Amino acid sequence: MKITGYRSLTAYHDWQRPVGDVNGVVASGVTEVPVLLLETDGGLTGVGLGQHAEIARLFPAVDGADPRGVATLYDAMLGHVFKSGHAGATFGTIAAIDMALWDLKAKMADEPLWRTMGAGDRFVPGYASGLCYGLDDDAFVAHYSAWADRGFTAAKIKGGRDLDRDIGRLETARDLLSRNSNRPALMLDVNEAWNCKQAIRHLTEIEKRIDLTWIEEPVRRWDAAGHASITRSVKTAVATGENLTGLEQYLPLFDAQAVDIVQTGSVWGITHFHRVAMAAHARGLPVSPVAYNANPVAHAAAAVPNMIGIEVQDFGFPTGFDVDQQIADGGIILGDRPGLGIEIDETAIAQSVAGNGWGSRGGPHRRPRNAGLRLAPESRTAE
Repeated sequence: MKITGYRSLTAYHDWQRPVGDVNGVVASGVTEVPVLLLETDGGLTGVGLGQHAEIARLFPAVDGADPRGVATLYDAMLGHVFKSGHAGATFGTIAAIDMALWDLKAKMADEPLWRTMGAGDRFVPGYASGLCYGLDDDAFVAHYSAWADRGFTAAKIKGGRDLDRDIGRLETARDLLSRNSNRPALMLDVNEAWNCKQAIRHLTEIEKRIDLTWIEEPVRRWDAAGHASITRSVKTAVATGENLTGLEQYLPLFDAQAVDIVQTGSVWGITHFHRVAMAAHARGLPVSPVAYNANPVAHAAAAVPNMIGIEVQDFGFPTGFDVDQQIADGGIILGDRPGLGIEIDETAIAQSVAGNGWGSRGGPHRRPRNAGLRLAPESRTAE
């Protein structure tokens, strides 16, 4: 079987609530989900998720190839853009192709990807999340109550601007999840909103009230010295890595002993996650993939020995997606459908309501000018 072509679609996910972080919130709760369909001469189609703006430039690296040679094709794509570099949109495209190749490899074997990856168990432990920064207090309680109903014993909230609000919400999440655990795991994600000294000061205050499992992206993603200083100064673990594009970008963090929980973004693909997980495992560090629509990297996470938990952000899936998985018992239960277990209804996608807000000025992709420059935490009234 050979790769012969591709199609590109844009699906939409209606979260039915505002979603975002300290950098911005999509009030409509509708976001776009780029879908890459990789075609073959054998009638099978591979599904890859995530932006893939560079597909025309990268497709020649896999055109005509046998999709089963995924690792070799991954390196072929990196080699294809050797001169210009692979970061940003280019790496996202490599990831979408890589995901579709793994989907095809498992479909050719007529087994779910978690089996192809070597996992012995379909269950993937997770933690509750949900891009919850824009929720009011009542909606926040309802949101994490729903996670508690599904057996979750760990939760991550979005914060970073109002310290009192962050502490209050961590306490609320702790109380809600206490029905499932005497000591729920609590995480705070501030999406690079602090500088190093702010992080140490704020975490010192938080730790007086909360047994915090980890602080996520307290400073800029490349700041190895800053992360190292934070992890030496506080009790909580430091988690980072979701925005790093390429294994080599982790080396300064590893060398500085600056990361305690190694993360990867699900939008960077299956092979990237696996290689980062093995690099972390060699250093005695746990790995945790950050969520994305339909949780495709859960299949790979099920197979690595150092997986501490996958982020789960929603119970639903984008319009036009039929996904063979359940979210229950505090994690993801993967199904038996071959490949990623994702079937795409192109007609439903074409008829779905377009997103708005994600790409607008001030959306959650946009770092505010004063991030890391606030002299004092903002109050609730300042929001």
